[in-house]
Amino acid sequence: MAVLSIQNVEKHTKDMILFPPFNLTIDKGQVVAVHSNLNVRLALMDMFLRKTVIPNGDILINGSSISENKQIYLKQVCISFYEEGLYERLSILDHFKLYKQLYGFNQPFDNILHITQLDEIKHNKIKNLTHSQKRRVQFARVLFQNPSFYLFEEPDLNVDIETRSIFINITKKLLEAGKSILVLTGNIESALIISDRVYRLHEAGLQPYVVEKDAEELNSDPSETENDREEVFQFNKIPTKINEKIVLFDPPEIDYIESNEGQSNVYIKGEAFPSVFTLNDLEERLKPYGFFRCHRSYIVNLQKVREVITWTRNSYSLVLDDQPKSSIPLSKTKMAQLKEMLGLK
Repeated sequence: MAVLSIQNVEKHTKDMILFPPFNLTIDKGQVVAVHSNLNVRLALMDMFLRKTVIPNGDILINGSSISENKQIYLKQVCISFYEEGLYERLSILDHFKLYKQLYGFNQPFDNILHITQLDEIKHNKIKNLTHSQKRRVQFARVLFQNPSFYLFEEPDLNVDIETRSIFINITKKLLEAGKSILVLTGNIESALIISDRVYRLHEAGLQPYVVEKDAEELNSDPSETENDREEVFQFNKIPTKINEKIVLFDPPEIDYIESNEGQSNVYIKGEAFPSVFTLNDLEERLKPYGFFRCHRSYIVNLQKVREVITWTRNSYSLVLDDQPKSSIPLSKTKMAQLKEMLGLK
């Protein structure tokens, strides 16, 4: 039996469809990420919080409707909000003591301090913490609870790399304990790093994240050789389209390229420019300039890569040296290729 079962749930606002009826199940030990805009995410959160009536369909936790018994529901669900209240005048240690009493946690919480890497600053007051450190305190709260289902809202939005790594480690521990996790985010890169099962939820419904096939899978004629191809003039500029204008960029200007629902976007200094080419076309054009297909949906300028981050055994990302310090997913197979390119075993 599924831990979470969303059955034909929909949301309309006046004459606008936020999302049509959709179904989603999450089994024990699974994590699912749903990418959506802010309005869709807030509507879903209100449903889980029982702030809004679900007119059609239902949400079930372990087979029981969330509208049936509030006390049973609250014991089975833990919700971690992006904007979650903390007591500014209390210390981290004070919060942990409060969580221990509130949730009936009967074990020492030294391990939770260690997992969240807050042990060295446990006496610091909340008002003196950075945004990332506050998020770690919020993540710590879920470890004092023992429900079967966890819901996280924008868990790694605007946090540092260390805090993102801590969150990934927390989800890993929860999954090992047989828990089920749903992550709601507006950042597709985060969704891909957190889970292998990613969906988009919008006015067209719930759709699995579609990625383009690798270029090597799309060879039109395996028998064709380089000698058979006609020599053509190589044009170095990469064209993008803005309104009715064609804007040309030199390859070294480009930080990375993302494919989203069939549309390739070229990112330069944090700004996205729609490309007139597919991701496979861009990969071929940019190979001579040090670009690398790091993921089925991403091409990165290797000259802009500052760090390679390992989140789990099968989850990696590249941190760029661009203005917004972009984090780009790196697939497991591409990680092996990158190591070969760098001369690493």
